[in-house]
Amino acid sequence: MFFGREDLLEQLSSLWRKRVSSLVTCRGRRRIGKSTLIEQFAKRSGARFLKIEGIRPERTATNDDELAAFAKQLSDQCGCERTPPLDWSDAFRRLDRELNGRKTVVLLDEVSWLAHFDAAFPSDFKIAWDNLFKKHDRLIFVLCGSVSSWIRDNIIDNGAFMGRRSLDIVMKELPLRECVKFWGAVAERTDPREIFDVLSVTGGVPRYLEEIDPALSAAENIRKLAFAAQGVLRTDFDEMFTDVITRRPQFSSQVLKALVDGPRQTAEIASALGVEKSGNISLALKQLEEAGFVAATGGRNPETGERLRDRYYRIRDNYARFYLKCVEPVKEVIDDGSFAFVSLEQFDGWNVDMGLAFENLIVNNYRDLLPHLHLDKSLIMSASPYCRRPALKSCREGVQIDLLLQTRLSMCLVEIKRRRHIGREVISEVAEKCRRISRPGDVSMKTALVYEGELAASVEADGFFDVLLPARTLLGL
Repeated sequence: MFFGREDLLEQLSSLWRKRVSSLVTCRGRRRIGKSTLIEQFAKRSGARFLKIEGIRPERTATNDDELAAFAKQLSDQCGCERTPPLDWSDAFRRLDRELNGRKTVVLLDEVSWLAHFDAAFPSDFKIAWDNLFKKHDRLIFVLCGSVSSWIRDNIIDNGAFMGRRSLDIVMKELPLRECVKFWGAVAERTDPREIFDVLSVTGGVPRYLEEIDPALSAAENIRKLAFAAQGVLRTDFDEMFTDVITRRPQFSSQVLKALVDGPRQTAEIASALGVEKSGNISLALKQLEEAGFVAATGGRNPETGERLRDRYYRIRDNYARFYLKCVEPVKEVIDDGSFAFVSLEQFDGWNVDMGLAFENLIVNNYRDLLPHLHLDKSLIMSASPYCRRPALKSCREGVQIDLLLQTRLSMCLVEIKRRRHIGREVISEVAEKCRRISRPGDVSMKTALVYEGELAASVEADGFFDVLLPARTLLGL
């Protein structure tokens, strides 16, 4: 199944209007649909599609194994010789001979795996691009991979490729309106809470959504996918994490786990791990952020308009948080078949956890809120959760805002709620948050409530919120 990505397909299609070849990088977490996007693009373009995929670098593997896999895949698609190339320069010359001036999309998938055993791979490819590939005027060449840090270090930030790339695609999760299409016609008859509960676990990751059975409840889908020994949400995390996080994966995993219960600053992460604050934590956070697991909640100080110096880090990936919180602690019991899944409520604090996951899902899709908040034509200066810890010395109160959107002359405080019943207490909660923000005199403050659940009539009647937005609206239901 392939839904959405029309903006990316249009960006790729525009490259055909050039009269020269194009070099494209495509990066993002595993299962996000990178290679599927490129394949769909080639299909829609009526172009020949050649895909060469690196093999996972196992301990016993060598560069010769990667070269042999390259030769086999090229031979299977083009009928050329199957003998392994001598080196990557030889491999690229062989590929060039098969292009023959035809309109072609070439995809080197998991390119960091292809290059794993040979540090000269980037320079060999650069020479091949300059002397061979760029001379084809009907060629789009895509370097694709899940190890975003490798693509950044070796291609994007590599001065040798300066001026050579035509497009860099960073694949994000699908928007909510595209996610709901995986439920098909059943979506119209499904309680939006059921859909949101599944999305709060999977995020907008196409590979996970393909496994959804629309006829089952959210609880049954989650049980089948996460709490069965061979369920995709049970098995995928460890393999995905070690494939993507290549530098000190065990330490990076510990850093990620330190964020499971909420955002933290670097010093707080160090304290939670019982280590000194150091560059190792910063390096781990950079890797995790590049891979899409973590987001830095930075933005601007709503009281001064200046960039925040203190950055908080949160788990951005809904699946990663769910796995570490709910699945990993019982994975051995799941695997030996003795885990008794009764209901989701059997997990301590399940509704609180799902509320936080729902909040994270909405924050990740904040751009979909902008038209409803009348901000779609405004320049957004900052869009991020905002956290200020209490200051004991100055007796200043802390404040936690789910999502704070700032323009030059306004700020919008967005409260995000997932509850069966949402009563008037939400007004006093948000009013107190507004009181604790000392906004500049020339900046107006708006309030919005994005909610999933039954909203008390008195909340709407009060008129406190500038915008009341049922979350189902974001699904297009």
